[in-house]
This record gives sequence, structure tokens and C-alpha cells, in this order.
Amino acid sequence: MTDLIHDPKGGMPRLLEIMRRLRDPETGCPWDLEQDFATIAPYTIEEAYEVADAIDREAWDELKGELGDLLFQSVFHAQIAEEKGLFSFDEVADTMSDKMVARHPHVFGEESRDKSADQQTLDWEKIKAAERAAKAQKGTLDGVALGLPALMRAVKLQKRAARVGFDWPHAGHVMDKLVEELEEIRQAEDKDQQFEEFGDMLFVVANLARHLDIDPEAALRAANAKFTRRFKYIENRLAEDGRRPEDSDLEEMDALWDSAKLREKA
Repeated sequence: MTDLIHDPKGGMPRLLEIMRRLRDPETGCPWDLEQDFATIAPYTIEEAYEVADAIDREAWDELKGELGDLLFQSVFHAQIAEEKGLFSFDEVADTMSDKMVARHPHVFGEESRDKSADQQTLDWEKIKAAERAAKAQKGTLDGVALGLPALMRAVKLQKRAARVGFDWPHAGHVMDKLVEELEEIRQAEDKDQQFEEFGDMLFVVANLARHLDIDPEAALRAANAKFTRRFKYIENRLAEDGRRPEDSDLEEMDALWDSAKLREKA
């Protein structure tokens, strides 16, 4: 297997063999041998976000590497599972293939492809509902992963509830609810109450994003990027005078912030 490990064109078999060698009890890497599903999971989430970040930045030269990092996480989990006698990487791939074939009868079966994207989405949800029923997930909200980012999970929970009619009719109603939640934060009497009301407000914000057909995670990432750009502008302008933000004051930095906004609009 030495030749395979050093074969630059070894593809998937090479990666699987490298992972197996890293976990070899006698000759493997001590760090890799110490890992389990729980310790690797945070890295898996991080790598998924780095893929999304490369796409957001249109950093196509970086995307290949980030996708490789994410693939390695799947290989790592599958290797641990195989060692425990749970399943293999091939079984992971077969499970995904079976799922995609079953969920696309209009491509791999006899159903007609002559339907709208909305109809295909409805059909997809019906198939997924049947899959959940087969897993004894009978509740409307069953199967929405607990490990999802909270904002993303909020949207998924709301979508599930909306399918059975538990939803605001219009975005305007959600906006009214948001104003109500803000007032409840204002009137909160202690930290515990503030914590609860703030969570309620974020849940309503996620609901508003759904009604406006906005991905709240993507919108917040864009807002973070905008804040970073504008604050860097403040730092650069102050640096021209040999100063740092801590040498300035809010009034000056706020004026520079407005200048950054004008530059972006121009």
C-alpha cells in the first residue's frame, strides 16, 4: 500500500488508506488515535463553514482544498465507525446513493420530469415525510437535528410547523410580532427574563427571514463581512495619522464609519 499512499492520482482509495494508516493502533498517529465521533464533530462543522466561506468569497482556488477537508471529515467518521463494527465508508456512499435515487423518481424512475420546481419541492417533502415515518419519527418536528446552528434550526422548525398550517399569514404579522418582542425585552426585569425574551426575538427574526425568503445565516455572514470591511476602513484611516481605534473616540469613529458607507455606495 506504500505506492498507493504516495500516488498523486490515487483518488478515493488513497485517501481511505491514508485514514486507515493514521488510525493503525501500532503505527498510526497518536492524535488521530485519540479521537472519537464527539471530538471530531466540531472540526466537521468548522470545515463545512469554511466551504461556505470560500463560496461566499468566490475563492474558487481555495474551494477544492476546503471540499477536501470536509471530505476528510466524512472519511474520519467512517473509519471510526468501521473500527466499531457499525458501518463502512462504502455503506455511507451506498446509503446516500439509495436516498438520492429514491428522492428523484422523476430522474431515476418512471415519473415525468415535466413539473415545476415548486412541485418537485412538494414531492421531495412528501418523500422525506415518508422516510421519517419509517424511522418512527411521527411528530411534525421530529428529525430536525439538534446540532444545527440555532438560527438555521429555527428556520427548519418553522418550515415544518408551516406545512401543517401553524404559521403567520403574512410577513407584516411577523414584523408586528418582532416589535412586540423588542418591547418585552425592554420591560424584562432581570437577566433570566432578558435571556428568554432575547431568544424569542431571535426566533421571530428567523421567522421573518423565512417569510421574506432570505437565508438568515447568509444574511448575517454578509453583515459580518460588511462590518469587518467598514471597521478596517476606520483602522486604516486612523493609521494614516499613526493612531489606533483606542486613541480615537466614538464620535470620530462614527464619522469614519459613515465615510466608509458612502464609499461603498459610490
